[in-house]
Order: sequence, then C-alpha cells, then structure tokens
Amino acid sequence: MDYEPPFLDVYKPLLLQNSHGVGVDDGVSGIRKDKSEWCELPLIDLSRLSLDHVEREECMKEMSEAARTWGFFQVVNHGVSQELLQNLRQEQMEVFRNPFAEKSRENFLNLPPRSYRWGNPSATSLSQISWSEAFHLFLPDIARIDDPHQSLRSSIEAFASAVAPLAESLLQILAQKLNMKFSYFQENCSANTCFLRLNRYPPCPLHSRVFGLLPHTDSSFLTILNQDQIGGLQLMKDGKWISVKPNPQALVINIGDLFQAVSNDMYISAKHQVVGGEKEERFSVAYFYNPRKDAVIESEMMPAVYRKFSFGEYREQIEKDVKETGDKVGLSRFLL
Repeated sequence: MDYEPPFLDVYKPLLLQNSHGVGVDDGVSGIRKDKSEWCELPLIDLSRLSLDHVEREECMKEMSEAARTWGFFQVVNHGVSQELLQNLRQEQMEVFRNPFAEKSRENFLNLPPRSYRWGNPSATSLSQISWSEAFHLFLPDIARIDDPHQSLRSSIEAFASAVAPLAESLLQILAQKLNMKFSYFQENCSANTCFLRLNRYPPCPLHSRVFGLLPHTDSSFLTILNQDQIGGLQLMKDGKWISVKPNPQALVINIGDLFQAVSNDMYISAKHQVVGGEKEERFSVAYFYNPRKDAVIESEMMPAVYRKFSFGEYREQIEKDVKETGDKVGLSRFLL
C-alpha cells in the first residue's frame, strides 16, 4: 500500500543481521509479547469533584496516590465528548492514508519541516526500531494546516481546546496535594508551549521482534492520551512491563519528567512503550503539557533531588544523548 512507510526496505540490513535471533528480550528492557494479561489502571471519576467536600477530597487523594505509585491513571467524565474524539479519529485515519511520498514532503499540510516522522531510520539495532508514524504539532502550528484539510484542522483545534483546561485542572489538583503553587504552571505554560502528537502504528509482521514505540518517559509535566481499543500500551510497574487495558470512556493520564522533577520524585514519570500488532493498525493522540523553553525546573522541596535546569537545557541534553547513545537518558543527568 502506497501510504505505508518503507519500514522493511530501510530496516532490511538490521533484520538480516538478526535473522537467527529471538528478537527483543522480554525482560525489563524489552517487549512483553503476551497482551492477554491486561491491567486496569487506577480509574478516577472526575464527576466526584463536583460532589460534597468529602467525596471531592477522596477523589483528589486517589489521583495523587496514583501519580505517586503508578505515574499513570485514567479519567472518566472528563468533559471531552465521544463525538469529538470519534471525529478526530476519523480525520486522523484519513490523513495517514495519504501516500507516503506525499505526507513525507517537507511542506505537507503547510506544516513546519519534520512535523511528520516515522520509525527510526538511524537505528543501529532491532531494539532501536519503532514501527510507527506520527504528526508532531505544536499548538500554534495547527492554524497553519492548509484549507484542503480544514476538517482535520478543526478536529485538532476542538480536541486541543477541550483537553487544555482538563490538563490544567488535573495539574492544579496534583500540585495542591503536594502544597505546590499552581501559579508556577500558569506562569510557565500556555497553549503556545504545548503540543499534540497524532500516532499510527501500522500492522507489523515483525511484532515480536521490534517495538511500536520504544520504551521512554515523557519530557512533559503531564500527558493526556486518547487511544483506540486495539491495545498495545504497556508501562513499567514494580520492575515489570504490564499491558494497559483500553477503556473506551476514559482518557489516559501520565506524569512526565518535569513533574517528577518539581515534585522531588513524589510523583513518578513511568517508563512506557507500545507493542506492535501483527494484523491490526492502532491509533492514538497525545497532548503534552509543556512549559516554555526558558522555564526553570526546580523543586521547592528540600533536600532537592535534582539540580536546577531549564526546559530548553533538558531538551538539548536529550537530543545530545539520543545522538550519542541512541537513547534518552533523562532526569538522571540532572541528579545532585
């Protein structure tokens, strides 16, 4: 099919080198192939926040506890309509159906260069292969999407407008439970600093040997994920990979590196990955609540676990590490 990225062509040398291997290990650094053992993430019903004081406090406590012990939770009654999510999913499927030669053009959709990305053409081993493609969209760039794709632009704008206040509400609660000032996030984050990623995971004939998306943590304060019902998301819990059971009514929330840093490790940015499917494609969209580049990331709690750094410095260090080692090192670079 002309819309599929040339995974097999580009990765052929690596596949030939490993033709007798067993693929990626099933241990803590690899793929857990058995997706039948689902795990239910902590489920937070946000409608409880509008009930009496006791119920509201209990809901906030459960959210904070999930951020401490899992780094992940899911929310229902979140205020983002199913119709909106379904419209975006349909538009997402259609834009990925454009021929690869078209969507990989530098000015496709009138977006900045490298907005469309696929796989990891510079991979040097099977463990560095990501069998996926994505559009990376900073929120201010959404308005640039050309008129022939107006319905896509409108659907993305509607989603961003719906999840932005949700992200702020969740951050305010999580900050309050640690006696952190929410004004810190208000001063350093805005619609101009956040971004979206539209993801597609094509059917993968080598699903037991490569990742859909490599193990990683998010370089954000908070991430909001809407995923389809195919499954494939896995997270690290107590040293083991566990598969997240999709919930059609829920949005998945996870803590990012920056929140772990400002919370002084009270909240955890859990490592996660996506396992590819052999026959079914998978779609998701993620909203990353990020600060501006010059935002200072520093915990008010003492003794501090990490030295003070800017978000721009953090991103530069990640880019350097990926270039030199093929992987993100992350917060451990900034330990005191």
